[in-house]
Amino acid sequence: MLRNSYKHVMERKISTKAAVLVFTVGFGAVYLSFFEPFVGIKPTFLQINLRKQKNDTTPANRSATNTHLWKCERDNSVTNISGFNSLPGHLKDFLHYQSCRHFPMLLDLPDKCGGPEGSADVFLLLVIKTLPVNYDRREVLRNTWAKERLQNGVWIRRIFISGTMDSGYEKKKLNRLLKMEQHKYNDILQWDFHDSFFNLTLKQILFLEWMETNCPHVRFLLNGDDDVFANTDNMVVYLQSLPGNNGSKHLFAGDVIYNPGPIRNPHSKYYIPVQVYKSNRYPAYCGGGGFLLSGYSASVIYKMSHSIPLLPIDDVYIAMCLEKAGLHPKPHLGIKTAGLRIPDRKADPYDPCFYRDMLLVHRFLSVNMYVMWQSLHQPHINCSLTTKM
Repeated sequence: MLRNSYKHVMERKISTKAAVLVFTVGFGAVYLSFFEPFVGIKPTFLQINLRKQKNDTTPANRSATNTHLWKCERDNSVTNISGFNSLPGHLKDFLHYQSCRHFPMLLDLPDKCGGPEGSADVFLLLVIKTLPVNYDRREVLRNTWAKERLQNGVWIRRIFISGTMDSGYEKKKLNRLLKMEQHKYNDILQWDFHDSFFNLTLKQILFLEWMETNCPHVRFLLNGDDDVFANTDNMVVYLQSLPGNNGSKHLFAGDVIYNPGPIRNPHSKYYIPVQVYKSNRYPAYCGGGGFLLSGYSASVIYKMSHSIPLLPIDDVYIAMCLEKAGLHPKPHLGIKTAGLRIPDRKADPYDPCFYRDMLLVHRFLSVNMYVMWQSLHQPHINCSLTTKM
């Protein structure tokens, strides 16, 4: 979990003024969009990609509500770890609050899956990691691949999972935005922890805890970022074709990274020192931009997480939980979390013919997302031999 290093007063004033300006312009457009019919392009908002962000230094445990019920104690014993004082501030904070796993829920969806027993009717649950400020991404996804629907005779449901951003009135405004969306769409889970790159693991665990109570019998899940293009039509076909697996057996499929290890370079965003993780190897894992898993495997991950200390790198942590249970990832050539490599440099990189057989491709702008989805659903796509993958 990412922890706090207090910023200089003047830096806070400057960043706050900038954030107020960006949000004030965008928020009016958001408000109007809730009361006017969709007639064209959605308003443009500042988009943030957590996997590209520089390391933030705000503590996950900072909560503005119910702190007397959800207080997380700082572990000062970690200062005795050899080399602790040489660590960057955000890693010191991570170690101080590594055991914090419970935070107040601001937005809930207790009936999203039809109750615990009814959740067996949900074939594919889309679990999409988002930030409060990424409104336009959520809007495009709701109208494209993440649309809740009956597909090939089975139900697809959608949930966005989020923490909070900023502080003071900025935090309140963004929380109000999510509350407005929740009123209209009923598709957001939000906890009162600071949402940042190093807190993605915390977000995953909080969701799995929620799922165990509210959606324990969901068949399959797509776990992905809000900037991926996911062909959920193809996903349903793939999952329905699995021999003898209706979600009750292990499945963890994605873009598998083999023989990885922690990055020890202090200048890297992914820097993990030995004080945080001693081993020089990671288990093989699926890139965190997006992967498919069964309800069974999701439950296993949650159970194993109880005995494994949190690691800031979320996709690696999930693989650690599966490895402890003796389970492993399965590669799928249709999932590209590092983007899709187009063989012909002269070709249109967004030609739908390159994507029609894919399950998921990471890093899509909202405008490309919408156009791609509509293009793939044209009655006839004329793909020449030169544009077939």
